[in-house]
Amino acid sequence: MRGRELPPSSPFAGDDGSADPTLVDVLARHAAGDAPLADVVAALAPTRVLVPVLAELEVADVVEHGGHAHTVDKEASAGIVALRTPDGRTALPVFTGVAAMARWRADARPVPTAVPRAALSAVAEGWEVLVLDPAGPVTVALPRTAVYALAQGHGWQPAVHDGRVDDEVCSAVRAALADVRLVVDAEAVPGSRAEVAVRLALPAGLDRAALDRVLAQVNDALAHDPVVAARVDSLELRVRAA
Repeated sequence: MRGRELPPSSPFAGDDGSADPTLVDVLARHAAGDAPLADVVAALAPTRVLVPVLAELEVADVVEHGGHAHTVDKEASAGIVALRTPDGRTALPVFTGVAAMARWRADARPVPTAVPRAALSAVAEGWEVLVLDPAGPVTVALPRTAVYALAQGHGWQPAVHDGRVDDEVCSAVRAALADVRLVVDAEAVPGSRAEVAVRLALPAGLDRAALDRVLAQVNDALAHDPVVAARVDSLELRVRAA
């Protein structure tokens, strides 16, 4: 999959391709469980990354990340490639330095770019994820909400922190569903299959058609809430009888 070409890299003419030492330290602490993902995003924001350009891909390649295979989409001519993540989303691979890129593909040409511009390029293409250093030494997948925050030059905090959903997100979920008919109560909690789970209390005895209508209204209300859209990467619904 080919993206738009990045702008000329003259601001990085003196770049020797080394990884930013502060970012490297944060990544090491993140890998050890001593730094949250928010710290990685904060350390990444002011740096430059290397975006890979491949001259030619005859066949789709596969790379490993977190024990899962990522497919590198086919591209017949020179251009920026994208990865397909295990959950089906499209990701832009970016690298902290030339050594990390060489671990991934020795034939990739590094194009240095500021992180906000790289994130903006991904957003413009509809690519939801950034994967930092797909071949290691420390691989980190940045979710859609972090990519959007980086593209806008904003700080980012995940919706779930220290095992609980942020108060702003909890309030937004309740407000978004307050006017949805038949929703007796709604609560946001950490998810198991998604980042956030919304527990819905619905009247007992709903038939399948009525349940489907309510869930469709719930999904629509949450999708159109600006706080939920900006803060929550993925949602799951859990239903119980009121």
